[in-house]
Amino acid sequence: MANTAHFVRRQSSRDLHSQRSIDRLELKEMKGRLVPIENGSSSAYGATNIAFEDTSPGTKIKSTCSSKRGSQDGKGIFKPDCEEEDRESWDSKLTFLLATVGYAVGLGNVWRFPYLAQKNGGGAFLIPYFVMLAIEGIPIFYLELAIGQRLRKGAIGVWNQVSPFLAGIGISSAVVSFNVALYYNTIIAWCLFYFLQSFQSQLPWAECPNVYFPNGSYTQETECVASSPTQFFWYRTTLMISEDVNTPEAFNWKIALALVVAWILVYLCMIKGIASSGKVVYVTATFPYIVLIIFFFRGITLKGASDGLRHLFTPSWHIILDPVVWLEAGTQIFFSLGLAFGGLIAFSSYNPVNNNCYRDAIMVSMTNCFTSMFAGIVVFSIIGFKATMTYEKCLDDKNKTLSSLLGENYDPQLILPEAGSIFNFSDENGALKSIIVPVLQVCDLQKELDNSASGTGLAFIIFTEAINQFPGAQFWSILFFLMLFTLGIDSQFGTLEGVVTSIVDMKLFPNLPKEILTGVLCLICCIISMSFAHGAGSYVFVLFDNFSGNFPLLIIAFFECIGVSYVYGLKRFADDIEMMTGSRPGLYWLICWKYLSPLAMISILAASFIEIAVEGSGYDAWVSEKGITEKHPWPMWAIFLICSLILVSILWIPGVAIARCFGYVLIDDNEKAWFPASDLKDFHGIMPHEITTAETLLFCIRADGSEGLCCPTYHSYDDVIDDD
Repeated sequence: MANTAHFVRRQSSRDLHSQRSIDRLELKEMKGRLVPIENGSSSAYGATNIAFEDTSPGTKIKSTCSSKRGSQDGKGIFKPDCEEEDRESWDSKLTFLLATVGYAVGLGNVWRFPYLAQKNGGGAFLIPYFVMLAIEGIPIFYLELAIGQRLRKGAIGVWNQVSPFLAGIGISSAVVSFNVALYYNTIIAWCLFYFLQSFQSQLPWAECPNVYFPNGSYTQETECVASSPTQFFWYRTTLMISEDVNTPEAFNWKIALALVVAWILVYLCMIKGIASSGKVVYVTATFPYIVLIIFFFRGITLKGASDGLRHLFTPSWHIILDPVVWLEAGTQIFFSLGLAFGGLIAFSSYNPVNNNCYRDAIMVSMTNCFTSMFAGIVVFSIIGFKATMTYEKCLDDKNKTLSSLLGENYDPQLILPEAGSIFNFSDENGALKSIIVPVLQVCDLQKELDNSASGTGLAFIIFTEAINQFPGAQFWSILFFLMLFTLGIDSQFGTLEGVVTSIVDMKLFPNLPKEILTGVLCLICCIISMSFAHGAGSYVFVLFDNFSGNFPLLIIAFFECIGVSYVYGLKRFADDIEMMTGSRPGLYWLICWKYLSPLAMISILAASFIEIAVEGSGYDAWVSEKGITEKHPWPMWAIFLICSLILVSILWIPGVAIARCFGYVLIDDNEKAWFPASDLKDFHGIMPHEITTAETLLFCIRADGSEGLCCPTYHSYDDVIDDD
């Protein structure tokens, strides 16, 4: 009886919705013949969330307009009876692909993947990397593109449509995107500063600066000599770094000005939404590949490039048995694809409803991985050159020292005793001499190759040191930092777009134009990001980089899989994808969404917490007296800030659900997504899907289309009928 009452209530609500849709169409369109469908002729195409009835006008009416037109290439063009209103759209498929590639391919592909591969077994690292790509990266990328295209909203609107109890997922994505955008633009500001410095006749990080005395004499800066010119310029000139995070010292006006310029550039590129940023990505998404190709041909022709590539790809098979390697592979895949930020959902919501999101997910994900490996080849060919030059200079200095002590014709195979020992030898004339063996440099090419770094250390220290040794170093420096700038800024577009689209879809400021909303958001971010423009700003940057995104994003992506698999329903989701793309996702994708991907994220999350508990957490503080960095633990206020960054991002997920249980509505957006299901079925020639035995055994999908192990998602607002 309960099921019968439930069915009758659904049918009554649907009929009223149908009549209201007809009235609206008559007022708006006033064209075609509108014929109501008989009761019960529109059947549900999913099992778990009846809030998603077919909202296509085609399910309520019949039209003389055809949904399929001829085209020049012989393929049909999808043309629904009633177009979607008031929604931005990409001007072409190429624009969307470039924007998505630009968003997914970022700085991590260039300055983190090569380091992780070299550190975690070289070529052997590719095994856990591609395994995690297959079970975690591509499935979630595919899921976000599909759900955004189906529900046609930002992250907040999408998850509120899936279930009002899950609306906190979208809010959490927007908060994380905001936090990440705060510090990510600091990297762009650093790149702008280095880019402008590259136009000098001599690169300012090529040599140590001089310290002048009142009598006119001078000497090189001792701190620079103790470290290196590139390190000194990075830590002391660029960052004006303090001794620890507790002592900010002077305000860094140079970086503050660069931050203002960076935020202005971001705003100008986003002022018209995807209409403006979509044009910019033609440059920002393609230019990095042009520069990488140029650096590739330059790098492989350098002396020592083969040593660097051999060092990168020589497999150490025993290392892949270490769980930490799998943890870092999964983390790299997750963040390099930009999952759970809401940007992918926002981007895909502007796509045509019949866009092939499956093909896009595979194409962009593989492009991302190809870029990472190609960047690794470029980076380590140049690191091999830098290591070879350092090794040969070390040998040259060592030979000069030995020549001055033993004479020009000393035996290079001579084995000297330990430093401080007395060594007796015969000189060229046969005279017996004695010397005290000095401390000699240890020249080791392998050690120099191991001395690579990730993140800012690779970009602003090691790579700049290698560029110093190029003929025409200024040209290569300009190219390199312009590449980093374009890599960063289009990722910034996607991150901020996830925030802006969510705010627009929530209608928090319904009368505020989008360009003003974007400007206010950029202004707020610019003001807050001044916290990175002082002596301790780089330490605060490290804190944000390590904690504002990693744990919250893993938790958000976990709940995204739960929301689709256990609330929205796998069958419903598969039906939607089949209607959008014309082909149904295979069992592999369904298994990933329901089991493998959530399990992978839970494992990574648990392993990350265990690693922090065992090894602790801290930051590298610059010690000016030694010219090196030393590990310092985070102070209590920093630990409090870390906890706050994590909690302010993830507490929205349980908070919104609890508030909904007590009747508090935080997200009041019940407008159904425009989705011309009948037109899509006719266009693709889709027949009703028969439940297979495998689907029943693996996912508890019953013959009537219902699913077991799913949360109840029938909501009171399904029966509410507006009077307008």
